[in-house]
Amino acid sequence: MSRPRVLLAGRLMPELESALTAQFDCHFLVNETDPGSFLAAHGKEFRALVTTSKNGADAALMDALPNLKAITHFGVGYDTVDAGAAAKRGIGLSNTPDVLNDCVADVAMGLLIDAGRGLSASDRFVRRGDWLKGQFPLATRVSGKKLGIVGLGRIGQAIAKRAQGFDMDIRYHSRKPVAGTAFTHEPSLVALAQWCDFMIVIVSGGPATRHLISADVIRALGPQGFLVNVSRGSVVDEAALVDALVNRRIAGAGLDVFEDEPRVPQALMALDNLVLLPHLASGTRETRKAMGDLVLANLHSFFEQGRLVTPV
Repeated sequence: MSRPRVLLAGRLMPELESALTAQFDCHFLVNETDPGSFLAAHGKEFRALVTTSKNGADAALMDALPNLKAITHFGVGYDTVDAGAAAKRGIGLSNTPDVLNDCVADVAMGLLIDAGRGLSASDRFVRRGDWLKGQFPLATRVSGKKLGIVGLGRIGQAIAKRAQGFDMDIRYHSRKPVAGTAFTHEPSLVALAQWCDFMIVIVSGGPATRHLISADVIRALGPQGFLVNVSRGSVVDEAALVDALVNRRIAGAGLDVFEDEPRVPQALMALDNLVLLPHLASGTRETRKAMGDLVLANLHSFFEQGRLVTPV
């Protein structure tokens, strides 16, 4: 029997690429010098597409794949996939939820502690030889402080669980209260920012949450407040955040994501009151393997049973 034909929008982990190419008849669209011409000639051959946040899948790509019935997304956030166009066409869409919760939550807490205590900044202080000239400035205590979580989904709840180990007082903001939690729901983001010492952002990306963390929210955090973003760069008004950090209108930040990745605003590079990471929250061998396994499971389930394992 011939293997099912699968289109890969971009490059993936070598291990996942090897497994995909061994189990399916795969073609890398990214390798085509003229993708449009290739799709015009061969687009009808593919029933499944594998993509990532970097590559996404817009309506035009779906239209170029007339027999497409399944999109398997490597990652939990699928804001670069036109989910509306997929639904209109009856194309199933899956992502890789749950398997990355712990690693993202670990990084969120790591950023919070690093930003508050100045761990990365103090490392640079030692490496520059500045310790020979004097003491590192006093930092901000983390234990027992007030934490506002924007988005109390699976990852948000994993963050809250870790924060409880630091005796933090926790409140959260979401579109509606989350059932089964004892944490206080705060309907106003500005009010949450005014209340908390640290704010962690972990909501989905896309038009609905663009600049959810607005200039007003950032202003409400105040000169003693810290912002941590492990969601999507688009969720934060980056220009307002840069201005607040440069002018010390907030105490600091921990950022794993940016609006125009991998380009980071140059104004942030010289600042010591923030931590910059290259979008690595889920970047462990264990988590990425589990994400890859889910992509494979979704494809096998689709071709063998006509359904996805983790539909969005």
